[in-house]
Amino acid sequence: MNLHFLHSSHSTMNNNTISRIIINRFSLTTKPSFSNSLTTFKNAILSDPSHCTPHVRRYYRINKAPSHHKLSHPCFTPTSPPSFSSSSSSTKVGFVGWYLRKLETHPVMIKSITSSLIFAAADLTSQMITLHSSSASYDLKRTSRMAIYGLLILGPSQHMWFNFLSRILPKRDVSTTLKKIFMGQALFGPIINTVFFAYNGAVQGESGPEIIARLKRDLLPTLLGGAVYWPICDFFTFRFIPVHLQPLVNSSCAYIWTIYLTYMANRKNVSDAA
Repeated sequence: MNLHFLHSSHSTMNNNTISRIIINRFSLTTKPSFSNSLTTFKNAILSDPSHCTPHVRRYYRINKAPSHHKLSHPCFTPTSPPSFSSSSSSTKVGFVGWYLRKLETHPVMIKSITSSLIFAAADLTSQMITLHSSSASYDLKRTSRMAIYGLLILGPSQHMWFNFLSRILPKRDVSTTLKKIFMGQALFGPIINTVFFAYNGAVQGESGPEIIARLKRDLLPTLLGGAVYWPICDFFTFRFIPVHLQPLVNSSCAYIWTIYLTYMANRKNVSDAA
């Protein structure tokens, strides 16, 4: 029994002693090794910042950090986040940027002024072309009539018409574009041309029968000419142009058309021609 006790205690002592020796050896061997590895890794990073650049994730703080928390090493120096304000503001400078901003804030007024200027320029061009072949002088009242028509009638009507088409036919595919062109030829074209000839005859002092006679003479040839010219312009406008810029493109196409239209509108009335 005593021998067994001595043997057990000796065995226990040996096991405890061996365990402590193994632990001490492990701590002595692993700690310096880990410390040396960490020191080596740190020195490698500090000596060559390019090792850490591709693998470093950069985070941006909203609040400004204190100066004593900033790291001066290139690997840990935070960079400022990219700013898009300069690029977005660069697209809104100059006359084009001013025009687009005003088009968003005052769409009807800007479209009406644009239409008025285009009609005035078209009538001026039309008169310059015809003055070379006649002895007549430049008619400022005629240009004023065209400018007023574009300002008070055509500009607001274009705004309402294109917005109406975009609501009932919002898509821009080919079939929808063809539907818009057909509606323009069947509805908007006849109405706006009738209003144009009636307005122009009224401001020139023509009576009701004379205006009707002018419509019978000039309206149908004008609609036939428009059926050739406008579908090409309308296809490009409806297919590729945003709705808020469609009146501008339409008025730009109308510059050439208005040269012909103002010539038709200022022909002699039926009674004078007879």
